[in-house]
Amino acid sequence: MDLTLLRKELANKDIIESLVFLSDKFKDEIVFSTSFGLEDQVLTHLIFSNNIPIKVFTLETGRLFPETYYVWNRTLEIYNKPIYAYYPDSSSLQEMVSTKGPSSFYESVSNRKECCYIRKIEPLKRALEGNQCWITGIRADQSTNRQHMDNLEWDEGNNMIKYHPIFDWSLADVKSFIQTHNIVYNTLHDKGFPSIGCAPCTRAVREGEDFRAGRWWWEDQSKKECGLHTVES
Repeated sequence: MDLTLLRKELANKDIIESLVFLSDKFKDEIVFSTSFGLEDQVLTHLIFSNNIPIKVFTLETGRLFPETYYVWNRTLEIYNKPIYAYYPDSSSLQEMVSTKGPSSFYESVSNRKECCYIRKIEPLKRALEGNQCWITGIRADQSTNRQHMDNLEWDEGNNMIKYHPIFDWSLADVKSFIQTHNIVYNTLHDKGFPSIGCAPCTRAVREGEDFRAGRWWWEDQSKKECGLHTVES
């Protein structure tokens, strides 16, 4: 895929036009992954309210916050469109929990990465299989790692185009859009949770802390990614 050409084709299009263009270019082979955070709710609204034919999916890790499940249900009710759930492989999950217990991820980085792989990475690969374009809600200022990305990139690991429509938006932009369009969102965002993942691995962020300090807070703070959107520097 010629990314330079694709960037030129998207250059003068707004977000809705870009999503429509990509949904036509990658017909039935384009997906959007949501974890029901602020950014993802913005894109879900744009996709569903404009009837853009992009499949929306989420990773049901089995460890989400009650507030996340509430947003999931309300989103289904409001837009009356499916959000496809991908679960961990039951055999792999059963083996990990049986041998290491339900909280092994606290014990070491390798254990945490194993849990992330079983609950998120492997299901993601199944969700992306057979597709050519992956839409995400990534923003540049969410972490140092993400500042090295581009809004349109080639995902070597998944062999597909990756597009981040609101990559250059600020958090204020996102909140303003949510408010203007009265979009349902996770109330944990109002309680110091800028980034919301699995409940046992996420805490509120204190004033002055990094955006992703609340994720896997017991580990090295310098690089906080589960592996879904990591790029090598």
